[in-house]
Formats: sequence, C-alpha cells, structure tokens
Amino acid sequence: MTMHEQPHVSDRSQLLEALADMGRADVVIVGGGATGLGIALDASLRGLAVVLLESHDFAKGTSSRATKLVHGGVRYLAQGNIGLVREALHERSTLLHNAPHLARPLAFVMPGYKCWETPFYGAGLKIYDALAGKAGLGPTRFLNARQTADCVPGVRRQGLLGGVKYWDGQFDDARLALALARSAAGQGALLLNYCPVTELIHAQGRVAGVRCRDAETGRTFTIESSCVINATGVWVDALRRQDGAATGREVEAMVAPSQGVHLVVDSDFFPGNHALLVPRTRDGRVLFAVPWLGKVILGTTDTPCDDLPREPRAYARETAFILGEAAKYLHRAPSRSDVKSIWVGLRPLLRPPRDEAGATKKLSREHAVVVSPSGLVTVTGGKWTTYRAMAEDVLDKCVEASLLNRLPPSETADFLLVGAPARGHSRATLAGAPGLDAYGSEADAVRSLPGGDVELVPGLTAGMLRFAARYEYARNIEDVLARRTRLLFLDAALAAQAAPAAAAIMQEETGRDPGLAEFLQLAEQYRSVPQ
Repeated sequence: MTMHEQPHVSDRSQLLEALADMGRADVVIVGGGATGLGIALDASLRGLAVVLLESHDFAKGTSSRATKLVHGGVRYLAQGNIGLVREALHERSTLLHNAPHLARPLAFVMPGYKCWETPFYGAGLKIYDALAGKAGLGPTRFLNARQTADCVPGVRRQGLLGGVKYWDGQFDDARLALALARSAAGQGALLLNYCPVTELIHAQGRVAGVRCRDAETGRTFTIESSCVINATGVWVDALRRQDGAATGREVEAMVAPSQGVHLVVDSDFFPGNHALLVPRTRDGRVLFAVPWLGKVILGTTDTPCDDLPREPRAYARETAFILGEAAKYLHRAPSRSDVKSIWVGLRPLLRPPRDEAGATKKLSREHAVVVSPSGLVTVTGGKWTTYRAMAEDVLDKCVEASLLNRLPPSETADFLLVGAPARGHSRATLAGAPGLDAYGSEADAVRSLPGGDVELVPGLTAGMLRFAARYEYARNIEDVLARRTRLLFLDAALAAQAAPAAAAIMQEETGRDPGLAEFLQLAEQYRSVPQ
C-alpha cells in the first residue's frame, strides 16, 4: 500500500471548522508524539473516525529528541530481555521498509581495548543476528585493529586491539512523526497541533469525550467519544489524575521520568558513515557517536528527573560525562566550545506497582496499556522503534475493554508513509548533510514552490519553509527550524542566523506572529553547554 502523492493541505482554519463539525468520534487520541500518531494511522486505516489533539507541536516532546536510532536494543539483550529485543528487531525491519526516505540501515562498531571485549561482545551480537533472522540488516563481523580504524577513522588508536561491526538503523524522528501525522490525515483522521485538551468529559462515571481549546484563538470545542486514549508520553499521569479526581479515585503514578542529553559536534571529530558504540562506560552507561545529517551526535545520558518541562535543560554533570567519555574513545576529543547544539529528551520509564514489602522493581523500558475504571485508556513507555506494535496493542486493548467494536486486522505493517518512494530507497545513509532527500517522493513538490531553489543557509530553502506551512502543520519558526527541518538540532547558531529570514516567510504564509524573539531565546539555550 502507499499514500497518494498529492500533498494533503493542512490549512488550520479548515481543520478547526472540521473539528467544530465533528461532534463525535470513534477514537479521540490525546498526544501527538510517536505513540499517538501511530495509533491515529492504525485506527484510521481500519475505518475509524479519529481525532488527535496535541497541546504543542507534533513530536515537540520526547519524540523529536531521540538518539535517532532504529534498533533492537543491544543493551536490553545484555539484560536478558529477549522478547523485547525480538519484537524491536522485527519492527526495525518494518520501519525501514515503510519509510525508506527517513530511516536507513547503519553500521556500528564496538572498539575493543581489552583482550576480552571483542570476543565477548561479538558473541552477544551473533545472538542479536540470530534473533533478527530474516529481518537482519547485515552479519556481525569481527575486526582487527586496522579494520576497526578503517571503519571508524575517528577512533582512538592507542591501545586498540580490534572491534566488532554490527548493524542497526537510524532515522529522522521528528520528520517520521510528521509523516505519520500526514499519512493518518490522508486516511481521514483529523489532527490538530496547538490544541490542548482542557478537560475530560464524564457521564455516569465513564469517560464520554474531551474539551479542547485552540491555543491560537482561544476557541473551545467538545468532542464526544467513549474511547479516549491518553498517549501523552512522560506526561500521562496528569490526565490520569484528572480522570481519577472526576471519579473519586486515587491514582498511582505510572511514569518515573529520566532525561537523556545529546551533544552535536562537527563530523571532523568522527568522520565516516559508521557509528561508534561503547557498551559500558566507567559507570555502566552506554556511549554513542552517531553520524547524522552532516554532524555527529554524542550521547546519551540516563538521569532520573522530577520536573517535566517542555524544554528540559542538561545538567553540567551530564555534559561533562559525555565529553569526558568521548575523549577516551575519540582520536580528537571535542570540548564544550565545539558543541554545535545540545538537546535533552525526557523518557517515560514505567514505574511498576509496589509489592507487599513496599519495594519498587527495576524501571522498565517496555510499554504498558492501562484502562481505568472510567474507561480512559493510557499508554506509555516503549520506544520509537516499536511505535507500530504499540499502536496495535492499544487498539486491541480498546476492543477487549468494549470501547470499540471488533476491528479488521491492522494494515500498518506494509503501509508506505507519506514521501516513501514507490520503489527502492532515496538515499543509502543519513550521514550526509540535510537536503531534499528527506522529502522522498515529494521533493519535486518542495522544489516547485517559490524559493524552492533559494537557500537561506546551507540545506534550508525558502521552498521548504513554504511547504512546511502549507502541508506540514507548521505554525511558527520553531516548528520549521527544529522539526520540519532539523537545523536547530544540528547547529543552533546557524538556526539563529536563519531565523529572521525564516520569520518573514512564515509570517507571509500564516499571517501571524512567527515567534522570532522566542525562537532566538530557544536557540541560545541549545547553544549553551552548562559548566
């Protein structure tokens, strides 16, 4: 299956009028990240009337701040979680097939500096290959020191004994989220960003719909539905508490959030098309060096956190950890002044119920679907790679809870997302500088718009901005420079440089204040490495 190639217009006034006329939906999804968007596509493909409401922009939170890896989870294999790894490896293959313009295979190298490391990790990765089966992307190979240095020329050679090469994948998370949104819209789903749900509606103790408010105009809407899905990621407990308060129940928190920090440096520090994985740093965490869109991502951390801001900030100890560990494994070590952008993502780790002794089990990276006594369906946890399987699971639970009638089978396993080329892939790797490749089969449509061949800065054209405003739900400069294009995540200073010209185009396209001052403040935050 594939989407039609004519871009689906995302005119906001038309979307709001459609929401006003909706009245009732089969499914209302709260949250426009990977999970919510995946559910919207699955449900709409099965013929349901779907409304998805996002309080900010699609993928504004965790879903645009991943390490950009489509992976089975090598570290989960080490923890013995075979089921999670097997599912993720299967879903990895599906995602690479359904969005080849946004997700591609990526070779990783684990360097060995101790005599036991290469055979030990290599044996585990052979098991990883076996679990992938026919969905494997390439065989694991043992490398000597010279071969390792040839694959990852930026690696520190002093003491290098060899390495292991294996395969996973990488992707553009924010643009994949957008492709899901636009694909769902193409199947009849109604999706609104900047339209927060303000209240759950209850009738006789059961969830009966939602009230929402357009953040731009203040206009309010009521949508009735007996199937409301809370897919707000790390923020799910807020809506669960609201549901509990309305029905007189105490609600125990589901999520114990942690944050992961990523630093972006120039590709000079780690040239080539292979990624580096250090499976165990000094405190047991994993370190990545991942080539992505002309830069290199260094990360990530995993730090428990209590607050849940929309723009979390890195702790000084986190950036010091990444730079310190990178210096041990890279031939040329980056410093704070070399960081082009720094971003932080919040992870919705599951907090298991307390047992009789009051102890808490280890936090889980799997997902959970919970149906409250009132019928509110909540899904959280998981990871980007398994978003499609999570969506299937949620809809199955909705049917089991009699919130939906029996549904036809899911069609998402073989459904090409918006922009996916009908045959073959549009690029072999995501390591190269950004450009029209990210638009896949829609590249000509972007190029044909006014300014389609006029670069504001390298890799960013006026046509891309106009396409974002007309077809990709973009409402302000942050939307286009952070998520429709990835400039803020790649080079915050360059994004600030491009912002005034981008603001003029966005104001022309939308007729509203594009938020230049706010974006410049945000860009400064992405440039500032704490010390």
